[in-house]
Amino acid sequence: MLKQRILTAAWLAPLALVGLFGLDGIAFALFTTAIVLLGAWEWANLAGLEAGARRWKPVLGLAALMALLGLTGQHLASWPLWLGALGWLVNLRWVVGYPARLAQWRSTAMRLAMGLWVLLPAWVGFNVLHETGGVWLLFVLLLVWGADIGAYFVGKSLGQRKLAPRVSPGKTREGVIGGLVVTGLLALVFADWQALSLGATLVLVAATAVVTLASVVGDLLESMLKRHRGIKDSSQLLPGHGGVLDRIDSLCAAVPLFALLAGGLGA
Repeated sequence: MLKQRILTAAWLAPLALVGLFGLDGIAFALFTTAIVLLGAWEWANLAGLEAGARRWKPVLGLAALMALLGLTGQHLASWPLWLGALGWLVNLRWVVGYPARLAQWRSTAMRLAMGLWVLLPAWVGFNVLHETGGVWLLFVLLLVWGADIGAYFVGKSLGQRKLAPRVSPGKTREGVIGGLVVTGLLALVFADWQALSLGATLVLVAATAVVTLASVVGDLLESMLKRHRGIKDSSQLLPGHGGVLDRIDSLCAAVPLFALLAGGLGA
């Protein structure tokens, strides 16, 4: 398994970096579209559509909607980001209330709708942040990775109080605090690098805390859906790493929310 993880990471990391920071315009939009549609194919399984034509219908529907947004310039609009923000509030309610509120989202139709307000705003968020020149896209990527690293090491060494034991037993409240500390320091480093004013720095630190917590909810949401479906990984598309959603679940929450808040930084 370790060998598989290393081999996959050896080609996946350079591909992701080239795609996210080496492409512009339509090429970037198509690259992120491919990632999101692979995630949609996996989400259809999480929604209960295991195989065959039924599983591809929601993927093709999302592709058509993304094409329409791209052709009309709405792939840079703010309304999908607001859709995502409202959707993640609903997702938070369901994660916190699991399994008591299971009946509210267990139907295939509701899980597909959930996927729409998770994946579409994430795609728009990637495009919006890329339009700023890539600095804030880099920031939100580092934020998610920093939150994961901080949570892992602090949780492993100091974690005692479970965060959401019925959803993801390994996560602890201490780990979340560790992630917040790491991302807070990252925000200060970026504020200095971008020569932000004191006011903008405070906005960045506050936005970073909110987005860090949202990234945790993104991870927990996928864990909840996988637990309900009785599967370990969203797919086996990435040997040793699971599926695409297993790699971008936190980003799906963090990217659109940060894109929405980035206006306070003058981005």
